[in-house]
Amino acid sequence: MTPRLTPATRRAIAGIFERQDYAALGAIYCYEGGEEFWREKRGPCQRLGIKLAEVLLGRLRRGGRSLYVGAGVAEIPVLAMETMELGRKVIAFNLRDTEVVLLNQACKPFPFEFTCGDARMAEGPFDHLWIVSVLNDPERFPELSALSYGQANPVSFDPVAFARERAEVAALADGCLEKLARPALVTTSVEEIPWITDWCRRRGLSCVVEEEDHPTAIVEDPVCFIRVGEKACGGTGSRRRLG
Repeated sequence: MTPRLTPATRRAIAGIFERQDYAALGAIYCYEGGEEFWREKRGPCQRLGIKLAEVLLGRLRRGGRSLYVGAGVAEIPVLAMETMELGRKVIAFNLRDTEVVLLNQACKPFPFEFTCGDARMAEGPFDHLWIVSVLNDPERFPELSALSYGQANPVSFDPVAFARERAEVAALADGCLEKLARPALVTTSVEEIPWITDWCRRRGLSCVVEEEDHPTAIVEDPVCFIRVGEKACGGTGSRRRLG
């Protein structure tokens, strides 16, 4: 049975969502129609975030450390669960300084905060890495993202830009994954699985991709869990069909 969040944690999450400045967040998340976007997404973001937090609650150990890459509103329920239910230390990075200010204002006085900067600055080790819809971000990596989602246009696709973006993403993935202690858990989107499994293969680490997907509300990429370094010998396994 999936564990449930305590009423206190649920109230804390609800309070944070109530305090968010959705008008200001709308301007960050959308080129236009930001307020309408959040009217539609706010409820699902909170509900699905709590469901995902409860799934993770049964997978993380008490007192560990987690690194979050590209964390925003959607990650709030999970951050609250880790700190309030498990007493874990969370380091949450976001590259947009305006969003970080807004998020931290809404999250006071709870035991986590967001940091503006590159997650590779974090000091490890960590036993959990959250990297969801980061390595395929269409704003930062448009050509790579189009290929990842099967939307690349063979007429306009730019292979030079793709090669540059692939090198940037590989460096970002490596820089974050190398901070993991073993064994570790990686939370990522289905589209980002190849970056994690390739990193494990190159280092001779065992890697198991769990079969079940979990829905998300904002980007809507399904999320999954990858268990890294549980076995003494290397190897990559999966309970799902990849590719």
